[in-house]
Amino acid sequence: MTFRITGLSPEPFRPLFGLPDAELAARGIVRKTVTAKPGFPCRITLDDAEPGESVLLLHHESHSADTPYRSAYAIYVRENAAEAAELTDEIPPVMRGRPLALRLFDSTGMLAGADLVLTGDPRAAIETALARSEIAYIDVHNAAHGCFAARVERA
Repeated sequence: MTFRITGLSPEPFRPLFGLPDAELAARGIVRKTVTAKPGFPCRITLDDAEPGESVLLLHHESHSADTPYRSAYAIYVRENAAEAAELTDEIPPVMRGRPLALRLFDSTGMLAGADLVLTGDPRAAIETALARSEIAYIDVHNAAHGCFAARVERA
């Protein structure tokens, strides 16, 4: 099963890059300087930001379907992120070595299943889920903190 994992588009976040901390705070956004790798996973580049880089911690609606499963939570985005990661049949760095929760959705945005990948590579769980005809896409979240990691679709 061929799959595609994409990062978030940087476009909605660009107006925030470089804003003064007070303006960010007024919008509920926090600028942080990365202190360790891993620890600050960018949802645009799908890689951990490097120590010393600036990231924004902000509220993001990852699942905007008009269903009870609409979902939003905090994510990190690098302030220097230029373009979204797009991988085919590859697992991005932010999804390697972290416990993951896979939320499986049908074409109407309703939850049709879920899976946990607590160690190792999530590839087998992704392929098994997408082999089910009723699954339209998978939203991957960090299992412990609940942060949205990335969306997975058939390629």
